Amino acid sequence: MVEIRKSGERGHADHGWLRSFHSFSFADYQDTQHISFGSLRVLNEDRIQPGTGFGTHGHRDMEIISYVLEGALAHKDSLGNGSTIVPGDVQRMSAGRGVLHSEHNAAPGKVTHFLQIWIQPNVVGIAPEYEQKHFDPASMRGKMRLIASPDGRDDSVLIHQDAFVYAALLGSGDRVSHELEAGRRAYVHMARGSAIVNGLIIAAGDALKATDSVEILIDNAVDAELLLFDLP
Repeated sequence: MVEIRKSGERGHADHGWLRSFHSFSFADYQDTQHISFGSLRVLNEDRIQPGTGFGTHGHRDMEIISYVLEGALAHKDSLGNGSTIVPGDVQRMSAGRGVLHSEHNAAPGKVTHFLQIWIQPNVVGIAPEYEQKHFDPASMRGKMRLIASPDGRDDSVLIHQDAFVYAALLGSGDRVSHELEAGRRAYVHMARGSAIVNGLIIAAGDALKATDSVEILIDNAVDAELLLFDLP
């Protein structure tokens, strides 16, 4: 079965300093029809105004991935990490038995636009972990680039779940596909641009959910940047 979730159907919060769209129940947006998809629990599209950000707060037992589309995101945490995340970077924080962190816009005079992703782990109570890697845009252009996996293969960041996250930059003439193993599901989030996925048009902010499918086929892209989640 294939289902489209349109961008305008997502939850929305506007705090002035932060504009956020929620694909799944989050904070004040509660939607019993969209709590999670497999182990994918949160996918927030956030835009942070200059000079602002998320103050120090805590998490437990969650795999948290940050993927910056525009601008820069400054990160600090109770593990002693301090870094700046820019487009092409993928940050992974395993909250484990507890971690405190903060995120602020590090792009002077510019809005920082990023995706905040939470994946439920298959192990709890572990020591918190932090990892950040840069993926050259050329490695994503016209192809699916693995950016997160349960074993760190292909130099992806490591997450504690049997889930695989791919990123792609696609343009006119590009045609890519992804094979799903039996019993697995896929979630495709279009971050920018548009494409036809399994015969259906999805544009920026839209998502396609697929279960009982053997292949995800993407073509007819127009300046598309997307993430594909292969989930148990």
